[in-house]
Amino acid sequence: MANSTVPKSLYQALFNKRMLICITTGFSSGLPLYLLLQFVPAWLRSHEIDLGTIGLINLVLFPYTWKFVWSPVMDRFVLPFLGRRRGWMLLTQLGLMGLMALLSLFDPVADLKAVVMTVAAIAFFSASQDIVIDAYRRELLPDDELGAGNGFAAQAYRLSSFVPGSLAMIMVGFVPWGMAHLTIAAFMLVGLITTLCIPETSRAGEEPSSLRAAVIEPFQEFFARQGWSQALMVLLFIMLYKLGDSMATALETPFFMDMGFSTVEVGSIAKVAKTIGATVGTILGGIVMIKLGINRSLWIFGGFQIVSILGYVALSMVGYNHLMLALASGFEYLGVGLGSVALIAFMAKSTNRHFTATQFALFSSIAAVPRTFVNAATGYIIEAVGYTSFFAICFVCALPGMLMLLKIAPWNGNASAKEASEEWVS
Repeated sequence: MANSTVPKSLYQALFNKRMLICITTGFSSGLPLYLLLQFVPAWLRSHEIDLGTIGLINLVLFPYTWKFVWSPVMDRFVLPFLGRRRGWMLLTQLGLMGLMALLSLFDPVADLKAVVMTVAAIAFFSASQDIVIDAYRRELLPDDELGAGNGFAAQAYRLSSFVPGSLAMIMVGFVPWGMAHLTIAAFMLVGLITTLCIPETSRAGEEPSSLRAAVIEPFQEFFARQGWSQALMVLLFIMLYKLGDSMATALETPFFMDMGFSTVEVGSIAKVAKTIGATVGTILGGIVMIKLGINRSLWIFGGFQIVSILGYVALSMVGYNHLMLALASGFEYLGVGLGSVALIAFMAKSTNRHFTATQFALFSSIAAVPRTFVNAATGYIIEAVGYTSFFAICFVCALPGMLMLLKIAPWNGNASAKEASEEWVS
């Protein structure tokens, strides 16, 4: 979309239909992931599925790690309805609604294989929806609204976790799990209705003309610009920077339940505290980063996200205590929010403005590696060493990413959040 030549007021930039679209599509994008991360583990644990098996289910989340592989297909081919972006959005959302509802028919003990297969399919359709929604939002927003639009989308993405992580968790205290599954699936109507009502952003003939244009050139440019050694180091850093808190939060719902908290307590106390912590971290981090710059933010926010893991160490030692549950979960997600803001800014700074969509898909996929593969072993680690030692291990696993900052983002580097934003939108 072309830049507007008429300066907008702050009100015009923040309160328009484009921002509403960012909110509803962001909600639709986040809902399936939080179903898999928060509700499914609790559902399985309530049926006495062992932690090792629950942890292994993280392996079927691999589409979030490999979505850059098939993202060019969705960029290259146009479905015969609704246009290039809306067509893929509708297809993925219909698939997600059906698959999420399908979970209501299964018994985790008797149908574990079917549950795993369905979860894998949900992950694939969810990652595919993310690809096309990110592309749509990029084309929808004029340059001067990219920051606000992506910010609204990120907040809506996070707030969607209230449905599986709070509403549904509270519901299962009063109704069967299957009813809660159907309720979560029904909330996909938010994205589905949005897709049917919004305009198409892609014009006929805009799709890439060749496989090279869609796939090879973005990756070729990144490695040529950085050099192979530095490029691989950047990718390794993106994978390791949030490894510790990713491991710590992988099985947090079963952890809370094993500490004696009911699903209602988890869905109310922990969920509210986590949302407040993450929201404050995101907003505070964005404001502070303007003054600190990206490099120093990576150091300070990274240090905070490491220390925040110790809250779960304390909770594992204290056990059943409402105040400690609220403090530990809120503190942990304050660190998650701060670290995420810094990492996203770094990834944006590392892209070339001509290949942002594909390169950012690569970076976000790399960042999801710990959540998908490393987290698969967390259940076995917990069963072997216990929760307190496990969270101490998470603390140690967070250190390599911080040490890489010496090479990746020196403290006296002069990159600023404003500069990163300009590279991203220009």
